[in-house]
Amino acid sequence: MSPDAGPVLVTGAAGGLGGVGRMVVELLVARSVPVRAMAHRDDERAAALRGLGVPVVVGDLTRPDDVARALDGCRRMYFAMSVSPDYLEAAATVATVARATGGLERLVAMSQLTVSQMNPLRTRESHQQRLHWLSEQVLDWSGLPVAHVRPTAFCENPLFLSLAAHSIRRDGTLSLPFGAGRTSPVAARDVARVVAALLADPEAHREHVYELTGPRAQDMSAVAEEYSRALGRTVSYVDVAPDWWSREILPAAGLPPFAQQHLLTLARMHRENRFDRLTRTVEQVTGLPAQTIEAFVAEHRAAFTPVAGRRPVGATPGPGR
Repeated sequence: MSPDAGPVLVTGAAGGLGGVGRMVVELLVARSVPVRAMAHRDDERAAALRGLGVPVVVGDLTRPDDVARALDGCRRMYFAMSVSPDYLEAAATVATVARATGGLERLVAMSQLTVSQMNPLRTRESHQQRLHWLSEQVLDWSGLPVAHVRPTAFCENPLFLSLAAHSIRRDGTLSLPFGAGRTSPVAARDVARVVAALLADPEAHREHVYELTGPRAQDMSAVAEEYSRALGRTVSYVDVAPDWWSREILPAAGLPPFAQQHLLTLARMHRENRFDRLTRTVEQVTGLPAQTIEAFVAEHRAAFTPVAGRRPVGATPGPGR
């Protein structure tokens, strides 16, 4: 980056496990790219960012004054926030403030791969997916130089990590209502590597949309085999009944209703084979292939290891189908 480009603004930078923004900050710092991080709260995660030598602006993406303060002097920006009913308002606020202040030469915005199959009249997707579709429209209408990054389901998604871990710890099964649907989840770090590349060298990456998946699309029995190899023990896929799963397992995961609705829709869409997608974009942009499920699970082996005395969610195995 040229010295007069100012820092790259990274929003959602204080995320935890699977937090793309936090990893983008780390990757840009490693490249010696000046970064400014925006966090929603001034807590230990914001302190950790400062520990990297990164200035942190604490603010709310739905507040124009906070966005303007964070964006001041920046010509490149990464926009994202967690699953939230405020997503569209945040996108509209960012678009209007960035357009009014001018000078933004690259805006990389997080979206979802399902957006590529949506249109103005579709209503079967989750509310969060609908907000992503609408946010893309708003950002495009703004005329800003935006690149939409559309990952498929993340490996860190509860479907493949925390919820999967509950059933694997319980009885060695990957119990999900996906039917025979195929999937190709992508690791958050791979998404972050793509985002960092687009921000660090925008002239080398001028596409408007980047669709990201893992390295292979496969059914859940093949996915379970990857879990087995990573954990060194047999994991079998069990196709549980959707109604039972939504009634007995999903509420016990402790997620807010908005997030539950999103996960329930993702499960239904997997069953409809809507996630049978495969791209090589991660490798094309970064030069390295996307991480396999096997490698991801091996990195998070502790999450799948039974702990004595811990009562798993859904202690009674659900009915298969």
